[in-house]
Amino acid sequence: MFESERSWRAIAGVEAHVHDFFTGHAITVSDHDMGPGRREAVPDLRILTVSPGPRADSWAYITAGCWSTVETDSHGHGHEFVLTAPVRDERFAELLAMTAYYHADHHLDLEHSLPIGEPWLPGSHCDHLLISLPYLHGPDLEHCPLPDGHARILWALPVTAAEMAYRREHGYEALEQLFDKHAIVPTDPKRPSVA
Repeated sequence: MFESERSWRAIAGVEAHVHDFFTGHAITVSDHDMGPGRREAVPDLRILTVSPGPRADSWAYITAGCWSTVETDSHGHGHEFVLTAPVRDERFAELLAMTAYYHADHHLDLEHSLPIGEPWLPGSHCDHLLISLPYLHGPDLEHCPLPDGHARILWALPVTAAEMAYRREHGYEALEQLFDKHAIVPTDPKRPSVA
């Protein structure tokens, strides 16, 4: 099977999985062109934008097209990413495109992070993304069967530089415990840092 056909089958599988999981939500799908010099990293990237609805009261932005750029094993296992947000804004699709590009080179996985160089929303202290389990949506979204393997949809959670420093010093689990202790609202751009 040609690699491009395999990639399109995976993208279609991710889109079907997201539509099934978010039944009752309005979902739009758009091709995302990252521009010259970056397009080759994730050539078929699509971003699914999911409106609030029965499953969640926030917006969700989900990649389709990362799976085939970095396969982690011979069984067709790869990753896609979800970002949750308080409003609809093209900024979030851009953040996911940046995450997809970074992933193509750095092979993001659970507990990894990436700096975004600026607040994820104006006025926010969160300027990094932490790759986490998609706690807001659970394992039914996370585990995405595909025709040629499976994808794991991981959460790109906006976090602060101080939280990333805390994670480096105390570990990922300790940071998650702080998030739980402070009952963070992950879609709140004004949330205070827990570290």
